[in-house]
Parts: sequence; C-alpha cells; structure tokens
Amino acid sequence: METTSQEQTAATAAAEATSPPTDIESLQKELAAAQAKTNEYLDGWQRARADFANYKKRQEQQISDLRAFATIDLLKRLLPIADDFVRAQKTLPEGISHMTWIEGIMLVQRKLELLLESEGVKPIETKQGDTFNPTIHEAVTHDDVPEGTNIESGHIIEELQKGYKIGERIIRPALVRVAK
Repeated sequence: METTSQEQTAATAAAEATSPPTDIESLQKELAAAQAKTNEYLDGWQRARADFANYKKRQEQQISDLRAFATIDLLKRLLPIADDFVRAQKTLPEGISHMTWIEGIMLVQRKLELLLESEGVKPIETKQGDTFNPTIHEAVTHDDVPEGTNIESGHIIEELQKGYKIGERIIRPALVRVAK
C-alpha cells in the first residue's frame, strides 16, 4: 500500500506535534518554569510546615496554661483549710495535745502541707518589722506603733494570714497590719 504525499505530510506533522521540542532554548525555558514551580511549591510547603509547628506550640502552651490555672484554682481553695489547721493547732489546750487522735489530725495537716509543697506552693516569709511590700502583702489595717517596739512607719506589725506563692507568682498575698 502506497502512501500519498499528503498522508506523509500529515503523519510528519502529527509526529512533530506529539514529539518533544528539540530546540535547546525551549527546553531551557521549560526547565526554568518547572524549577520556578518547584521552588514555589517548596516555599509554600515550608511555610505550611512552619505554620503548623507554631500552631502546635501555641496549643501546647495553651494546654499548659490551662493546667496551671486549674491547679492554682484548686490550690487557692485548699489554702483556707491549711489556715484552719494552723488556727486549730494554736488554740489546742495543753492537756490534750499528746492524745493520739490529735496527733492523727496533725498528720492530716502535715499531709496537706506536703501536697502543697509538692505542687510548688511556698509560704511568703513575713516577719514583724519587715518593710511592707504591696506586691506580696495586703494591708488589712494601718495602726499606731505598739508601745515598746522599734517598728517604723510602713513596716509590718503583725502577720494575720500567711501568703503563698508558686515560683514567683503570688497566689495569695499575706494579710498584715502595718505601722503608720
């Protein structure tokens, strides 16, 4: 079967249309376009990966903050119980302090103190004569200096309720009487 010149021309044109260009310049243009597209995709992927890493860090920080706030809230509610134990111990009559049930109650107090310590709760140390510091103390009253004491104005006369902190964060300031 013989092919006509018209059929040969059509077959040649079809082969050229489906065959890749042999022109080096056009190949370089295609390569540059493909590299640009690759760089664009790589940049987008790297940005998405960094955004996801930042999102993950933010979520972990939020979860950590939420746990810390929940823990602090619970600890704040336990502090009045610790105060009640201290008040009860101060008013305990001498004759019954050696009884086993009193010792058992004091063991419960000690367990509560150990729980607070294990959570990082530390009492704010406040002594008579210390300078009043509004960041760690709350003044309940401003009183005249008692006779026979060397307390200056602006200094603590007495601590009425112990203050507590976790690390550097104050969870409850110490309630104090201040000299005027």
